[in-house]
Amino acid sequence: MTASEFDYVIVGAGSAGCVLADRISASGKHRILVLEAGGSDRQFWIKIPVGYAINYAKPALNWGYHTEADGALNARKSYWPRGKVVGGSSSINAMAYVRGQARDFDDWAAAGADGWGWSDVRSTYDRMETRSDAPDAGGPVWVQNLADQMNPFSRHFLTAAQQAGFAAIDDMNADGAEGVGFYRSNVRRGMRWSSADAFLRPALKRPNVTLQTRAHVMRLEFDGARVVGLSYAHGGRTHRVTARKEVILSAGAINSPQLLQLSGIGPAELLRGQGITVRHDLPQVGQGLQDHLAVSYQFRATQKTLNSILGHPLGRLAAGMRYVMTRRGPLAVPVNQVGGFVRSGTGQDAPDIQLFCNPASYEVSPAGEVIVDRDPGYLLSAQVCRPTSRGSVQITSADYRNAPAIQPNSLSTNEDCDAAVRASRVIRALSRTPILQSLTAASKLTGFDTMDDDALLAEFRNRAGTVYHPTCTCRMGQGAADSVLNARLQVHGVPGLRVVDASAFPNITSGNTNAPTMMLAMRAADLILQDAG
Repeated sequence: MTASEFDYVIVGAGSAGCVLADRISASGKHRILVLEAGGSDRQFWIKIPVGYAINYAKPALNWGYHTEADGALNARKSYWPRGKVVGGSSSINAMAYVRGQARDFDDWAAAGADGWGWSDVRSTYDRMETRSDAPDAGGPVWVQNLADQMNPFSRHFLTAAQQAGFAAIDDMNADGAEGVGFYRSNVRRGMRWSSADAFLRPALKRPNVTLQTRAHVMRLEFDGARVVGLSYAHGGRTHRVTARKEVILSAGAINSPQLLQLSGIGPAELLRGQGITVRHDLPQVGQGLQDHLAVSYQFRATQKTLNSILGHPLGRLAAGMRYVMTRRGPLAVPVNQVGGFVRSGTGQDAPDIQLFCNPASYEVSPAGEVIVDRDPGYLLSAQVCRPTSRGSVQITSADYRNAPAIQPNSLSTNEDCDAAVRASRVIRALSRTPILQSLTAASKLTGFDTMDDDALLAEFRNRAGTVYHPTCTCRMGQGAADSVLNARLQVHGVPGLRVVDASAFPNITSGNTNAPTMMLAMRAADLILQDAG
């Protein structure tokens, strides 16, 4: 066994870990080690925006988790890709940049996360972002408006939204924005702009930051109740590292609770059942899992869509040549083109549905390969913004190499079942608008237009899937009875240890979770530096 010593050890070079490495190291006062289980992100299909469809099922780049059988989804086991590469899930996601709604963060504060309300976090977003329409001011996260490169068919979705009674908006990240518009994306100069690009690469230019890839953390190390380091496997050997100040887990909503449990921090009964010595009985570790479920319906179109390009070899070749020469065109635009936050009915006091409208239709093979239809088509998708169902992540053995059991517990509340029906109705309302009726040959699902509510719910159970937004498994809260962390992201009762990633969310945000995760890490770095003195 080899040993080394740093001030801070960060587990995970993902969306949050990259931010922490940059912000904590900036002063030059602290030595930082970042441990990443995956390898380099310097790969063509990571950097090219449309490569999302290729990396979706690539074992070399993600953990490739599967959930347990989810009873409310007809006992289906869902595929949950999570980034196992520098940049983490920000290197394999669909690059949609969505802050979330103000009420998301006010609810965080109400849940016990003092200092995390909208009035607190808004300024962090402002200093974190550089927007393509205001490039002379802002921060390291590039937020691009790609409306001028969207497929022409996408503009019909804006018309459809207005015909369905929703507003057409310029930017869904604007304060109080409600309606449908073009998604903003983490793309810069035609290439993915991940958390690694924005934060880690500048940090690695400093002599006080070290990155170790292909390092799989095995367990935390203790001195009494305090975490003082960890052990990790690399190159066939076990290495031990000491953290003079803190260990920070930024391994994500699946791996962070797994590592806590493997180290003896978690529900005592679970740990003893796996033969693990209980260091600290903390029942909420791995509990409270929340994710977004979306249902999608596809339609055959009478006008050209992306299928007319990406569904044909010559079209793909032409798009590839254009991308190489200009960094523009279909390959430079992420899969999500149009969407936003809308209300599913007059009884909703705030937007409760997020829409995704894409000018392409496709099938996914059993191996996870995305196969674009040859004939024109499009997709309408809706997710419930604020599900109330909660699941869990639990280790299945004391071996760090074994995947934990992920139980989403989907649609376990009446509220979520009702919302699932309303989300399906919103899709149908869009599909029935005059503009889309004039451009649609048929629904790919026979009978969608005439389904009653019971049939819509049954179809939701049959086809709805994750939007890859797991959160809340080490959430902030009032105390050990209802949470894992305090508002400074410190683990209750365990000195020297914090968790900084999407697992720390008290409640899932209304939209895509990558932007809130980076924001959380920016604010966490401020707290860590304050506590360091």
